[in-house]
Amino acid sequence: MVAAVSAVLVLGAAAGTATVLGAGEGDDGPESQRARPRGSATVASAPPSPSPTPTPTPTPAPGKPREAPARSPRLYHHPDTQVLEWVRAHPGDSRRPVIESRIAGRPAAVWFTEYSPGTLTSRVRAVTSAAAARDRVPVLVAYAIPDRDCGGASEGGVPNLDAYDGWIDAFAAGLGSGRVVVVLEPDSIAQADCLDPGQRADRFASLARAGRVLKAADPRARVYYDAGHSGWNPPEKQAALLRQAGAVFGDGVFSNVSNFRATADEVAYDRRVLAALGGPAGLGAVIDTSRNGNGAPAHGEWCDPDGRRIGRTPTLDTGEARIDGYLWVKPPGEADGCKGAAGEFSPSYAYELASP
Repeated sequence: MVAAVSAVLVLGAAAGTATVLGAGEGDDGPESQRARPRGSATVASAPPSPSPTPTPTPTPAPGKPREAPARSPRLYHHPDTQVLEWVRAHPGDSRRPVIESRIAGRPAAVWFTEYSPGTLTSRVRAVTSAAAARDRVPVLVAYAIPDRDCGGASEGGVPNLDAYDGWIDAFAAGLGSGRVVVVLEPDSIAQADCLDPGQRADRFASLARAGRVLKAADPRARVYYDAGHSGWNPPEKQAALLRQAGAVFGDGVFSNVSNFRATADEVAYDRRVLAALGGPAGLGAVIDTSRNGNGAPAHGEWCDPDGRRIGRTPTLDTGEARIDGYLWVKPPGEADGCKGAAGEFSPSYAYELASP
């Protein structure tokens, strides 16, 4: 599903991060057929839940200025990404203005995929401390579970679950005390059918532990668990798996990572997953909108399919009940393995995705 990239941020849905700029980019096209289960998104066609009735703003006392409403936190723009490296190195390329304005200047997640436990804490801290200094929220992807991607294009991970528990401890130690979004192990739950029942139970126990460790290290961290996507498992089945993996002790679910499913379908699906999952009431969802501007391809292609476009601009202010954010988890332009080596930036692919 994802694949390796550069030093700090690695793998097919690799890194990047930027400040939110403006409104959403691109409308979602019609939904397409089921994509190959490779870890990204799950949605169904339930009607959207009504938005909660807003609480009236109290009238300020005479002589007291009205307080401005609280602003939604803004996402952190990480300066060390493949797309920014390309933009800096190609000032005269005719594709540069489109790629720079529509991809390089927008926030994307920072992926942590290598074992290297000796440097993991410092690498995580470098991102979270830089984000905190700018009062921004970083999006981090923890992607190192053993048997990652079930032997697919992004196979790998740490040697075993004991090592993974230590890896999570080191990751958590770098979070600091600020706001941060953690996308915990894409594909690890929706794509667990390659494991036997005992292996699956062990993996889910480690994922449950991971959520507890991350939340204990930084209570302001928002930890989201793998809900696959709307063309994958039915919401009730996915919710049952999420419950086994301890998702109720996190902050909700993520869907559509590295996939192409339309935002409206993901919103409906995620709400159904959350409803089936049950409490606590504060659980929400984040959706990867990095490449879903035209919806999913008609025949379920997943490897750099033609005709895709970037989706809605990353934001933590969606205006949708129970939808906590639209994120670019898979940095647009980093290939799945067909329009470039998996996880490597392809300017031609980026230009195709970003073109109006």
